Amino acid sequence: MDFKSTKGIYLQIVDNLCQQILEGQLQSGDRVISVRDLAAEFEVNHNTVMRAYANLQESGIFDNKRGIGFFVSEKALDLIKANEKSNFFSQELPDFILKVKLLKLTTTDLEELLTAIKNNDYEDK
Repeated sequence: MDFKSTKGIYLQIVDNLCQQILEGQLQSGDRVISVRDLAAEFEVNHNTVMRAYANLQESGIFDNKRGIGFFVSEKALDLIKANEKSNFFSQELPDFILKVKLLKLTTTDLEELLTAIKNNDYEDK
């Protein structure tokens, strides 16, 4: 957790858990670490973690089985991907397009970039 960030701690926890789902560390049907255990791991109040879990449940990403705990929902991955895609198109892509225009990048430049990403070679460049 970045305690200096302007983003709320509970939202950072939401982002962290969604990232774990996107990376396959958490999969649909998996039981999620308990509220108290995650609070101890992140060194935050358990109410903060509970708020994050409630947010994820309300979003359909987590299911709560009373008395058992929270589980990753069947539709979690699709929901997260749809949300991330929407955020990318509305928040990140416009800046990218502006940068492409400013740098006068060509379609060849962009094709090389996309090929590198496709081949998992992007970080090496």
